[in-house]
Amino acid sequence: MDEHLEAEIRSIGAELHERLQRSRRRGSRLDEGLMDLAGGDPELRAAVMRFVDVYPACRGPRDVAVHLVQHLSAVEDAPGAVRLARALGETPARDALALPAAVAVRRMARRFIVGTSPRDALGFLREQWERGVATTIDLLGELTVSRAEGNGYRQRCIAAIEALSDAGASWPQRSRLERDSRGPLPRANLSVKISALTPKLPARSPATAAEEAATALKPILAAAQERSAHVHVDMEHFDLLEPTRRALLELLARPELGAVSSGLVIQAYLRDAERIVAELIDWARAHPRSTPLTVRLVKGAYWDHEVALAAQNGWDPPVWAEKEQTDAVFERLTARLLQARPLLRVAVGSHNLRSVAHAIALNRALGGEDRELELQVLHGLGDSLAEALAEVGFRVRAYCPVGDLVSGMGYLVRRLLENTANQSFVQLEAEGRPLEELLAPPRRERSAVGQ
Repeated sequence: MDEHLEAEIRSIGAELHERLQRSRRRGSRLDEGLMDLAGGDPELRAAVMRFVDVYPACRGPRDVAVHLVQHLSAVEDAPGAVRLARALGETPARDALALPAAVAVRRMARRFIVGTSPRDALGFLREQWERGVATTIDLLGELTVSRAEGNGYRQRCIAAIEALSDAGASWPQRSRLERDSRGPLPRANLSVKISALTPKLPARSPATAAEEAATALKPILAAAQERSAHVHVDMEHFDLLEPTRRALLELLARPELGAVSSGLVIQAYLRDAERIVAELIDWARAHPRSTPLTVRLVKGAYWDHEVALAAQNGWDPPVWAEKEQTDAVFERLTARLLQARPLLRVAVGSHNLRSVAHAIALNRALGGEDRELELQVLHGLGDSLAEALAEVGFRVRAYCPVGDLVSGMGYLVRRLLENTANQSFVQLEAEGRPLEELLAPPRRERSAVGQ
């Protein structure tokens, strides 16, 4: 870390921040209000999450009203409508008051979920492409409980690859989204979860779980290779990390899949993340590919689950306790991955203005062109950032969930938890923190600035 790099980070961050403000002024105030509610005091936030989680099981206004009152009325700062609904008791008037809550949950879900199926989402995906934003779609549904469910998910993935490939062929040319120095970048891009492909993986030994995962994943990679599409394998809970990683790397080492475009995710909140990246770079060096492995670096979305599970079992948590520890690791991993090119392609996934500006500045400091770095955001949370990055000319990709409300509720709750937490960038910016604070290096790294 040096003063010149920090100056570049501040300059890039300031420009992006100004563009972000202009974009947000054009956004929906109702959506922002819903996010503010989800990011309220901890008690209200927990109650909102419980209500959102149970909402898909509600069978009409009466059910909605019962659960709304049950989950939110005991909160000290509950919305006035909730307190009134409780006072009204079991009456039609109470049920009518619950309708706005149902509308709000569905609107919040639509903020994140771009369609009920890949074909339903094609119009939206084309609009994003025309605006200069590439996409990857995630077929919602995870933790299958039967092989039939897993087989169904695999067929949905293959059908999605076909639909995306067919539709993408007619999209207009967007050179920065379609090529880097290593060659073409597929227009069709799908993100998959191992837990949705085969049931009960955590109960298997790592070797057996990896073998089952590879068997389930191989037809999807083969379809992607045939259609010149990209398949990205998401990382999930810690107990699925090893079988997921082993399954993908074992498949990519096979000659028959030598041309497939694929990648995996690194979660910076894991205490072992730096070791995992070092091993991944060693693998890439030992298995040179004409189409490099793409590594998507993220902070991690399962922190609450990992901490709770570890406490329940008396384990040491596999994740960092403090967010600034994760932020510091994220920056070190950004540097390590950028330095590993051309063995790997690098995609940095974050809504944190400091993290994004750091990746851009460091890429340039290392002699990389802007087109060599991909910046990724979550649809529904990073839309303004995606627009700002695309306006400046960066390659940006939005992660777009597809599915129905029931299958998407787990994803929705996870996103709300992750991005309305007190320490999240989204929440800090909403509180009006000064730009200097938003762009400051992680505390654990500040002593190194200028040395």
